[in-house]
Amino acid sequence: MPTVLVVDDEVRSQDAMRRTLDEDFSVLTAGSAAEARLLLEQQEVSVILCDQRMPGLTGVVFLKEVRERWPDTVRIVISGYTDTEDLISGINEAGIYQYILKPWIPDHLLATVRNAVEAQGLQRDTNRLHLELRSSTPVLRERAASNLAQARQAFDFDRIERASGSPLDAVCELAARVARYDLSTLVLGESGSGKELLARAMHYASPRANKAFVSENCAAMPDTLLESELFGHKRGAFTGAFEDHAGLFQRANGGTVFLDEIGETSPAFQVRLLRVLQEREVRPVGAARAVPVDVRVIAATHRDLEQRVRDGLFREDLFYRIAGVTLTVPPLRERVGDIAPIARRLLQEVGQELGMGAARAAALKLSDEALGVLMAYPWPGNVRELRNEIARALALSEGESLAAQSFSARVLQGQTGAGLATLVPSSHLGQAASGTLAERLDAIEAVILRETLLRQRWNKTRAAKELGLSRVGLRAKMARFGLEG
Repeated sequence: MPTVLVVDDEVRSQDAMRRTLDEDFSVLTAGSAAEARLLLEQQEVSVILCDQRMPGLTGVVFLKEVRERWPDTVRIVISGYTDTEDLISGINEAGIYQYILKPWIPDHLLATVRNAVEAQGLQRDTNRLHLELRSSTPVLRERAASNLAQARQAFDFDRIERASGSPLDAVCELAARVARYDLSTLVLGESGSGKELLARAMHYASPRANKAFVSENCAAMPDTLLESELFGHKRGAFTGAFEDHAGLFQRANGGTVFLDEIGETSPAFQVRLLRVLQEREVRPVGAARAVPVDVRVIAATHRDLEQRVRDGLFREDLFYRIAGVTLTVPPLRERVGDIAPIARRLLQEVGQELGMGAARAAALKLSDEALGVLMAYPWPGNVRELRNEIARALALSEGESLAAQSFSARVLQGQTGAGLATLVPSSHLGQAASGTLAERLDAIEAVILRETLLRQRWNKTRAAKELGLSRVGLRAKMARFGLEG
């Protein structure tokens, strides 16, 4: 228990305080400053309760000495006199924690000593933390650098799952080159195609990587709430604004703001956003002054913004402000070769999310038939839809291999039929990593043909030119693999 030293020249007062405190503390007593000094030299004391009027040294004079020699001991004066000079002297010279008047109340005395012990513990913790922070600055700096390195690795362009030769390669290469410069960027692509993943990779490849990356879906809330969320508000600015709120632009100062579905914003909000981007400052709702911000804006939409500009639904000046560089993420149906690696990665990620553990999730795999079904489906919902299908299949499957029957009827019935369903024998559907060499080459060739035809919108002349084939040669291969469109 913490030790309390009671210093009083009256034995009855010593006994009364001992009875009040001895259940919670180890209590020592002294009848004079000299006796108290000897006890302090022999052992550590948390709190000292000292009478003010004693023979020899007064309480304040003695506690001034205690402050110099044993500064960690909390000092409390007990007195029957309310002398203003004594009070001021005790506070200024002796650093008195509290002044207790006689006759004291037992509960009040006990509560005061408890608070004093707690205050001493908090002070020690604070001092220790200050020392640790001073001595550990290099460690904290190293830890921050390590966390940043991990984030950069996790969101690197190479971590955007795709097959070799994917149409995403060119998009990622351009994004990586643009990321180094403070250019506003517009990312186009269907919902669920991975626009935010590309934006995050750009942030961590930029000089702003050590600052925040924040994102907001502009279609998810009305103008008033969106303005408050992005630009902040002052207390009392509107009903429910009980305290000041820093907007995402302020929280991302020095970093990157990702505005998803910017094409869904109203013309009125577009005016306010344009001013923020031009002036590089935000005015929180209800605030009298604007706040300067330094952010890079990456916007994204599934809309054709140029058409919306022509239709008068999107401001032309804002369009040119956000579209310093435009990147287009192709939908999953135009990069069929990416389905297999994306599905395998999602299988492990979803497995861990469902509580299967890292080891069990790593052992999960897709059967040949299941992979063939996935590659034959057009995926209108892109990667987001693929993730949902894999989660559903995992929940319904038993064992480590997902069967084709685990997928929804929509996916099973949505195959292209004469497309990938006939490109290899059923035991090797869509699987380029098993079977004989001829079967593997056939599978790869069929995927490349179908992906090229989709990208060229089934224009056989352009597809043949891209593949280095004649139209006759292309038609022969299409017929061989059931890809006649």
